[in-house]
Amino acid sequence: MSITRINNFEAKPGQADRLGEFLVSIVPLIEQSQGCESCQLLRSQENFNAFAIIEIWMSVAAHQASVKQIPPEKIAAVMPMLATPPTGTYYSIQA
Repeated sequence: MSITRINNFEAKPGQADRLGEFLVSIVPLIEQSQGCESCQLLRSQENFNAFAIIEIWMSVAAHQASVKQIPPEKIAAVMPMLATPPTGTYYSIQA
């Protein structure tokens, strides 16, 4: 059964557009990862600085393996744009 990962990001004031561009640039990398079924980037309608990435994965292990493939320089590039550390949670469908 697939799992959903919801990641939340909040930009520092004045960094929202840069953060949004960065997140747009990594969506294809996520989608190309083994085990990724889909990936969507959303921007809050209530807080212009807030973004969410919703990812559907074959398993938690597939997601965790993909994270290890993120180049450290990509992580270093995004950190100065963030107001708070990103957060993420795994979800599964409840019948």
